[in-house]
Amino acid sequence: MIGPRLRAIIVKELLAVLRDPRARLILVAPPLIQFFLFSFASTMEVNNIRVGVLDLDGGRWSREVVERLAGSPSVREIVPLRSDTELRQAIDRQKVIVALRFDPGFSANVSARRAAVIGAVYDGRRSNAAQIVSGYVERIVGETGATALARAPPALPGAVVNHWFNPNLNHIWFVMPALIAVIGAVSALAVVAQSVARERELGTFDQLMVSPLRTHEILLGKMVPPVLVGLLNATLFLVLTPLVFAVPLTGSVPLFYLALLFYLLSLTGIGMLISTISATQQQAFLGMFAIIVPMIILSGYAGPIDNMPGWLQVVTWFNPPAWFLVVSEGTFLKAMPADQVLANTWPIVLIAIATTAAASALFRSRME
Repeated sequence: MIGPRLRAIIVKELLAVLRDPRARLILVAPPLIQFFLFSFASTMEVNNIRVGVLDLDGGRWSREVVERLAGSPSVREIVPLRSDTELRQAIDRQKVIVALRFDPGFSANVSARRAAVIGAVYDGRRSNAAQIVSGYVERIVGETGATALARAPPALPGAVVNHWFNPNLNHIWFVMPALIAVIGAVSALAVVAQSVARERELGTFDQLMVSPLRTHEILLGKMVPPVLVGLLNATLFLVLTPLVFAVPLTGSVPLFYLALLFYLLSLTGIGMLISTISATQQQAFLGMFAIIVPMIILSGYAGPIDNMPGWLQVVTWFNPPAWFLVVSEGTFLKAMPADQVLANTWPIVLIAIATTAAASALFRSRME
């Protein structure tokens, strides 16, 4: 199926990518560094919290709340405050994410089983973190209140909470499969987006036009290397994710590679469109970054697609990472059945066909 001309253009493109030792290092090292770096940086948890405390009470129960907060593994430091002015400044200058205020008589009210209120001021500039910290504080205050009443906190009758697919709600289990889709998209687009632009910049594009190579052979020859690079990086991540980060791999690996292949083809088609339009490699890189950022944001990695406006959810239908992210997470965490994998793969196939056909038509028109 691969004739001598097609084989020659594939070898030429592979040599163009792999000839330079620094280029070979760039193909593997940055994705690997990003893989490990983002695994720690892209966390859904809030740790190392600094809590400001203005304790005008100084009694037993205010100290109890503060001590329980200090003992929380998520709290790094309790910052004592001496006045309402200091409380305001601590929030304004982002010294703390939350400041608690205990009124005089707080402990006396708790001991007398009267209403006792803790004032809490959160830094709304960090809205997501503030909401999570609010849950931490409310839970600790609730446990202290239950202790003060000398009885266990009430439980919902018959309520048993189970977290399917991620029992301990470990954010690494969510982040690592998603990074395969995100970093795979970046590495594949980075290779293909500069291929045609590099030919123009080096002055070798005219040589391709007068060569015996057909248009589809040139196009296929330029698309194969980024697909191979993407498969290599994805395989590396697929091995490291269970071994290093202990994320379970419960699904079908062959089905994962089937979806991965069409995912890389769809990305390569998009990259070829960018490269064909661009006159220089600099324009190609700018075009790649202009496309990759919206693709990642609309993939469901940063926030659930269900939370997006309806018209924006329609846009995600044409976004390959949005479909492959479901396959990647399902393969690792939930042993996704074959029918569900295929249900999220056929849209990627359609996108791959559309982008490859568009790139072929544009490439043909540019050559003519």
